[in-house]
Amino acid sequence: MDRKWWTLIAVCTGVFMLLLDITIVNVALPKIESAFKASLSDLQWVVDAYALTLAALLLTAGSVADLAGRRIVFATGVVIFTLGSALCGIAPSVLFLSISRGLQGIGGAIMFATALALLAQAFPPRERGVAFGVFGGITGVAIAVGPVLGGAITTGLTWRWIFFVNVPIGVAALLITLRRVEESRLAGAPRPDVPGFLSFSLGLAGLVYGLIRSQTVGWGSVQVLGPLAAAAVLLMTFLLIERRSREPMLDLRLLRVPTFNGGLVAAFAISASIFSLFTYLTIYFQDLLGYSAVGAGLRFLPLTGAVFIVAAIAGRLTTRVPIRLLIGVGFAFVLASLLLMRGLTPTEGWTHFLPGFMLGGIGSGLINVPLASTAVGVVPAERAGMASGINSTLRQVGIATGVAALGTILTGRIKSAVVAHLVGTPLAAHAHGLGDAIAAGGLTRVAATLPAASRGLLYAAAKASYVDALNGIFLVAAGVAAVGMVVGFAAIRQRDFHAAPERSAPEPALAG
Repeated sequence: MDRKWWTLIAVCTGVFMLLLDITIVNVALPKIESAFKASLSDLQWVVDAYALTLAALLLTAGSVADLAGRRIVFATGVVIFTLGSALCGIAPSVLFLSISRGLQGIGGAIMFATALALLAQAFPPRERGVAFGVFGGITGVAIAVGPVLGGAITTGLTWRWIFFVNVPIGVAALLITLRRVEESRLAGAPRPDVPGFLSFSLGLAGLVYGLIRSQTVGWGSVQVLGPLAAAAVLLMTFLLIERRSREPMLDLRLLRVPTFNGGLVAAFAISASIFSLFTYLTIYFQDLLGYSAVGAGLRFLPLTGAVFIVAAIAGRLTTRVPIRLLIGVGFAFVLASLLLMRGLTPTEGWTHFLPGFMLGGIGSGLINVPLASTAVGVVPAERAGMASGINSTLRQVGIATGVAALGTILTGRIKSAVVAHLVGTPLAAHAHGLGDAIAAGGLTRVAATLPAASRGLLYAAAKASYVDALNGIFLVAAGVAAVGMVVGFAAIRQRDFHAAPERSAPEPALAG
């Protein structure tokens, strides 16, 4: 078989793994919570450690690959990701698991940053459409099957196997890469922007840490204000470094193009709104509605399946319909879906979410593919890699900050709602302590300490409080989606594109 097809197999295998691990983990969170007696903030770090390292390293990894060689860098990413997966599988604590997830994110960033460059090198221009089409299809499948596959593995085996399955796949991808993929470099490639990388990474980590920490110590604590202030200083420093650097990881001149900025806002908004909610919906489905991991995964299929189907249609529409309409209308669907999901009551089952899931999947599918065009279609060809990387980075920043911020709002509302629901009951005297424990994810542990007669009362209050809190973050997420819609319609302009946008490989729905 020709080397180009081996390259396609290696790239698709690696990227399939890294995208699968974005969605597959969500349905395992309640099992991880139970195994480690983890708090809600612990579970947020399991999600955010991956998103943070993926976001922080995407641009730098691409620069390193151009300079050192894309094949060897991609292979290094496969090794790091596979090692991180094995460590996740044997994790003895939730802290160890989160650190290992960060290692996975490093490997994932390296693989993702080099994937399209390897394909572009292996396939001549007339055949790249086929390669990118296969690549896009694989990314779509990863998003669609992630929750179901994760649920099946978690239910049939244990949650640890959602990580162990990556090991043989990673070994196969590594062997193909080393034996069948040709090396390629970019002549005159710039050196990595180390000061920019450090300031951006540390600033983003400080922001997410402060948001998550606020759930337990409050907004006025130095443990929150300190990291948030440091994050603000570091991110401002990053912009100053990029402004003065001869070879920046972010060329600030790109920000002069309204459509490019609109694409960045859209990339952040889609991740920070509907996709960040997956974590808390999964917990609700399993902990409060009582579904198994596979049962919860199956109930996400109307959303993830719609993303996959509509993305394929949107890929064809990008050459016929203005990009701003696809993205703006897509956000209108997402906004409508979040408002439909709001209004949940404690007596309703999962079917309450069905209309919202379907509309959300349609909207996300309409957004994802044309969003790639806003990144690369409005910049010179030599800046396409950087532009695409920045857009992908903003998606991960949206996931990391969205999960953290929505979680902070969720826990605050749970605490106050538990107290309100227990007023006038035998548990009223302990309402504040119970609210804190339930908000931290300790419902089962707290219930076990109560007399049997009081447990039903506690579970009813917990479910009603979680429902109230979910309705609150649905509204916040809808606000983020509304911003994405307004900016999509207002800032994305067809005249900013260098040429009619070509059909490109779809950007992953939850990553990149």
